[in-house]
Amino acid sequence: MKKAIIVGATGLIGAQVLELLLKENSYEKVIAITRKPIGITDDKLYNLVINFSNLRDHVDQIKGDDVFCCLGTTIKQAGSKEAFRKVDLEYPLSLAGISKAQGATQFLLITALGADKNSSIFYNKVKGEVEEKIDKVGFNSFQIFQPSMLLGERKDERSAESIGQSVMKMLNFAIPLKYKAIESSKVARAMIKIALQNQTGKRIHTSGEIQSL
Repeated sequence: MKKAIIVGATGLIGAQVLELLLKENSYEKVIAITRKPIGITDDKLYNLVINFSNLRDHVDQIKGDDVFCCLGTTIKQAGSKEAFRKVDLEYPLSLAGISKAQGATQFLLITALGADKNSSIFYNKVKGEVEEKIDKVGFNSFQIFQPSMLLGERKDERSAESIGQSVMKMLNFAIPLKYKAIESSKVARAMIKIALQNQTGKRIHTSGEIQSL
């Protein structure tokens, strides 16, 4: 059986991925790396509570086979573009390098629809950059998930996203599958399903594909 590592386990998708990992018999241990204690207990769960800026101080504890990166914030939440870039690019890249050196073979990353390192939109540009940089780390399997607007109940308040969700739901019938808002639970289930397929190489899973999974 395998060991899983997850970051972003308190977020919208990450919390659901963690729940699924703990139920999945293919994983004997789940290492959840968080800034604050998760507050749940499970025989398979090891909650590593750290400051993400100090990831390299914990390399011996970051050993697993499959890495699920569900980290993500907004510029408003982060407080600045620099802080956003740290959470959405620097931390995932640092995790990728450490986990690869410690033997991980598969990295599963959530970015976003429209991720493009050449984009003039800062958010999309950073998402594209993190895809490119982690690809260069050299995992046997690099799985990228690019969901459209996410539907689901967040612990944090994002009023603009709440309004966007309502609009997307009302116009759902007229929106092409690729751009339809997607339930966060579908993304979580897709990550687990793909992880268990043991694919090789780099693969991008678009929002439309995730919907059908």
